[in-house]
Amino acid sequence: MSEARLRSLGPAGGQPGEPPQAWERFALEGVLDFGTVRALLRDGERMLAGEGPLAIDLAAVHEANSAGLALLLEWIDLAQRRGRPLHLYNLPESLVHLAELANLGPLLPLADA
Repeated sequence: MSEARLRSLGPAGGQPGEPPQAWERFALEGVLDFGTVRALLRDGERMLAGEGPLAIDLAAVHEANSAGLALLLEWIDLAQRRGRPLHLYNLPESLVHLAELANLGPLLPLADA
C-alpha cells in the first residue's frame, strides 16, 4: 500500500534556493497515486485554510501519476480562490512530463529553486 504525507516545515528562512521569508513551507513526501490523494486532499484543505503565501517542496515525492497531478491542480485552484500565492519546488520529472503531455504545464506555479 502506498503512503504519502504533507508536513509543515515552518516559515521560510530566505536562504538561496528557499522561498522568501514570510512564506509558509510544506513538504510533500511519498507516493502520489489514487491510493494516497484522497487523504492528501483533506490535508491540503487544512494547509490552505490560513493566510499568506505557501511553498510546497516535492523533493521527497518518489513516485507520482495523474492522481498526483490532479491533486496539485486542485490545491492550486483552491489557493487562487482563497487569494494565497502558492509555489511548487522540486517537482518530480514524472509530474513535469505528465503536465506537459496534457498541456497543463503553464498552470503549475513552479518556483525557481
